[in-house]
Amino acid sequence: MLTEFLREPRIAYFTMEIALRDEVPTYAGGLGVLAGDTVRAAADLDVPLVAVSLVSRAGYFRQEIDANGWQIERDDLWDPAQFAQASQAKIALHIEGREVWVRSWLYVVSGLRGHRIPVLLLDTDLDDNRAEDRQITDRLYGGDEANRLKQEMVLGIGGVRMLHALGFEIRQYHLNEGHSALLALELLRWFVRSQQEVGSGSAYDIPRVRQLCNFTTHTPVEAGHDQFSYELVQHIVGDVVDPVELKALAGEQRLNMTRLALNLSEYVNGVSTRHAEVSQHSFPGFQIHAVANGVHPGTWTCPDFARLYDKTLPAWRHEPELLSRIADQISDEDLWTAHNSAKRVLIERVNRLTGVRLRAELPVLAFARRMTSYKRPDLLFWDIERLKHIADALPFQVLIAGKAHPNDQPGKELIHRLTQHARELSGSIPVVFLPNYGTGLALELVSGADVWLNTPLRPLEASGTSGMKAAFNGVPSLSILDGWWIEGCIEGVTGWAIGTDAMAADEGDARSLYEKLETKVLPLYRSGGHAWAPVMRGAIGKNAAYFNSHRMMRRYAIEAYIR
Repeated sequence: MLTEFLREPRIAYFTMEIALRDEVPTYAGGLGVLAGDTVRAAADLDVPLVAVSLVSRAGYFRQEIDANGWQIERDDLWDPAQFAQASQAKIALHIEGREVWVRSWLYVVSGLRGHRIPVLLLDTDLDDNRAEDRQITDRLYGGDEANRLKQEMVLGIGGVRMLHALGFEIRQYHLNEGHSALLALELLRWFVRSQQEVGSGSAYDIPRVRQLCNFTTHTPVEAGHDQFSYELVQHIVGDVVDPVELKALAGEQRLNMTRLALNLSEYVNGVSTRHAEVSQHSFPGFQIHAVANGVHPGTWTCPDFARLYDKTLPAWRHEPELLSRIADQISDEDLWTAHNSAKRVLIERVNRLTGVRLRAELPVLAFARRMTSYKRPDLLFWDIERLKHIADALPFQVLIAGKAHPNDQPGKELIHRLTQHARELSGSIPVVFLPNYGTGLALELVSGADVWLNTPLRPLEASGTSGMKAAFNGVPSLSILDGWWIEGCIEGVTGWAIGTDAMAADEGDARSLYEKLETKVLPLYRSGGHAWAPVMRGAIGKNAAYFNSHRMMRRYAIEAYIR
């Protein structure tokens, strides 16, 4: 089965997490969902990619909400043998000075025209290893700082060795965030050995490694840039390269994975125009390009809207830019019929999960993101009395979903606070927190909601892709002007902006949010389907047609891979 993937040189796409399907919990959030969409787009466009990630047998976690509104984490176990094929090859790493063996599972992604992309999921759960080493790849982002470094060692160094052991010829490496930056050190080490074998010296060939590596950074949030003490690196990783050279590449005080990736990559990009600007300011001296993220058309368009598009131009899945033409050819009635069908599916899911029955005639505002402070999921509830006042005249419903990292106590407190708000507003505004947010629930939310809400703290939203998914289903966004929405927002056409693109306090953003709801969004919805349809059409024809994974992948292929 593997031989079909060894016939041509490939781009190796390294990512700590990847969303392959709802039943395979090898992702935590937007970074992994983007990785899955990237691989699916490569399969559609015949881009010769091979993806490398971790098997994460216990997943990220399965979320439950207890009676008091607190998050509970459970293992989200899955069996790789049900979806992937174990490879025969094994490679060894020296972790903490001992030998740790790694194997891989082959998962295959098929594209629209039958092109197939291999995904290698690295696994240390082998009889050859000690009990503690068998657990390294168990839980995505699990364990302490030492285990995190071990996971990144398996991904970066182990991934390069596994590709070589399986016979892949790699023309370039694409680092999806800094977690895999150790792969560049492995390349440096390889080239030194090659020089020594032919007797031509032992200098580090940094220009050669840079030519092989591309790096996409995904966050301006400091906590998103992994850093490790050199004492820990020495203890776990050892001397992959000379310690003096390592500090020159990764930082004098601590090993900064982002800085290491920046120094050893020829092409570097942020994931929106604003994010590239912010990253350029944070890392002066590097040229940081902007490639706006996109989402996979076939994955994030619900069946009702897919059938609608198929009737007009069936090629939209391969050429999603055609949606700019399709949108203008769909009648208001057909748009509204498709949306109401998707909304019924969502209402039924909410009822099954929570017992709450939403009203189909009332607008649904949806917010579904990772639960962490800078996402500000509680901004809508800044002034409860003002919110009630708006709902008295213009009734609406609210759906919220998202997970907090197990070690993010403020994120967990946000979830608890949101569930308390839901109880406080019971009887005036239906507010429902939906547990265990994943790709299946996400599709129903982005297609069945009426308005997609996003309220991050500027300028910390690198991109944000949930609103792009909503756009494929004719759902407009009501969002802070940050990340992709700076480029995607045409006021009153594709959705609405909260505040301006300047920094603002929570209170100012909350007031702007209430003003838009009360004077623009809810009155327009109440005017009926014919009044609402143009903004649905704008979301499809102006946002979905551009913010898609196929445009993104073509940019990477032309600007990063072909050089």
